[in-house]
Amino acid sequence: MLNNALEGILVVEMGQAVAAPFCATRLAEAGARVIKVERPGGDFARAYDDHHNGSSAFFAWLNRGKESLVLDIKDADDAALLHRILDEADVFIQNLAPGAAARAGFGAEALRARNPRLITCDISGYGEGGAYEDMRAYDLLVQAESGMAAVSGEPEAPGRCGLSVCDLTCATNAYAGILQALIARWRTGEGASLAVSLFGSMTDWMTVFLAVYELTGKVAPRTGFSHSLIAPYGAFRIGDGSKLVIAIQNQREWGRFCETVLQRPEMTDRPEYKDNPARTENRETLNAEIESIFAGLDRDTVMARLREGAIAFGSLNELPDMPNHPALRRVEIDTEAGPLRIVAPALRVAGEDTPAGAVPALGADSDRLRAEFAA
Repeated sequence: MLNNALEGILVVEMGQAVAAPFCATRLAEAGARVIKVERPGGDFARAYDDHHNGSSAFFAWLNRGKESLVLDIKDADDAALLHRILDEADVFIQNLAPGAAARAGFGAEALRARNPRLITCDISGYGEGGAYEDMRAYDLLVQAESGMAAVSGEPEAPGRCGLSVCDLTCATNAYAGILQALIARWRTGEGASLAVSLFGSMTDWMTVFLAVYELTGKVAPRTGFSHSLIAPYGAFRIGDGSKLVIAIQNQREWGRFCETVLQRPEMTDRPEYKDNPARTENRETLNAEIESIFAGLDRDTVMARLREGAIAFGSLNELPDMPNHPALRRVEIDTEAGPLRIVAPALRVAGEDTPAGAVPALGADSDRLRAEFAA
């Protein structure tokens, strides 16, 4: 079964907050055994919120399907225990403060000298080397440093993405890298030392914006809920006061949009709207013209025309709209505070159930693991 593809793989996660825990959860969902090593007091994400019967829903989402082992790696006996576990492990993921793992004797080079089959994955804010190597990095800071905030928000001010997008992107890159390393190890027998950063993950996504600036000297404008490089692309007000989000990606769609939705076929080839660069340059005029046409229509009429023209569109939903969304999939997980319904993992495997591992209480598996890996 694909959801058990990593059965028999032992993962040790010495993580906190979002990036390393989310990566390890993805590995657990793929069938790996994941031991989460927590300091006394636990991963501070356990206290991010108390919304689930006094327990953190945020932590539950990030840490399902794991075992929890409390260790003080500054204690010689606990450090020795962790080394014994890592000598048998396949993957080690950590996102401690810069340099902390290496100072404690758990750097990639030292670990792989003991266990050459081990795949280590160091997650950091800005990567190894350079002036930013020792900088602490949280998602908000990296959104600002990477330039992401500069291309987000309204024209008058930068904006923050409401999600921890830098952490989650980094975690996904780490997950992909670990899977690559496992495939390579299957062929060669050798592990690998991986490193991925929040900054590197987000600047990768910023490639086009940076390229446009370096090639043209133009800074992409902040366009609120639209796209600085594509038009029409954004939320448009309808005559009844509601809004629909419309996305035109190519000339064929633009032609259908003009003919079927706007019922203004002559707009297709107007010089100021003839192609995407022209429409982007004249976005404000274009958006105003579209909304002037929509002003005389109601939502149902516009939606019917969009469907007829095979134009991509959606609703600008608020959070209260989401629990009953027809495309939303849910899964129930067990936690120490009781069952919790969360959004199901995005990956679906035909013929298999969606994995939904339990969330461990702090140190719930410590005694059993200490016995299992005793000297």
